[in-house]
Amino acid sequence: MPEAFGKALSTGQIEFESAGTMPSPEINPVVVEAIREKGIDVAGGRPKLLKYDMAEAADRVFTMGCSIDDACPGSAASAEEWALDDPTGKDIEEVRRIRDEVEARVRALLAEYSIAASPSETRT
Repeated sequence: MPEAFGKALSTGQIEFESAGTMPSPEINPVVVEAIREKGIDVAGGRPKLLKYDMAEAADRVFTMGCSIDDACPGSAASAEEWALDDPTGKDIEEVRRIRDEVEARVRALLAEYSIAASPSETRT
């Protein structure tokens, strides 16, 4: 979700990439539906494995429910925990709540960099 919102809202001014320590073979269909409700299509995407070099190359790393010390290669960079629920196994209402929190955090991140989020890319 962060990558989808980042790409849609930043209009290419910042590069976003999402990856996980134990990615599923495909994107959760409930997440696809929830993101589509915001006007973003992620159905063709594939989850990626977070690798050490990805974290090392990033200016900032954000984790969602991942112990940096135990499992994430993000320890190579300055990582910030977003402490959001994993949408796996959640119903659409819970995924919408998580989606909206991710969107708010991405918008706040863009504001930190003085980048105006593109209002036409997503419905609020």
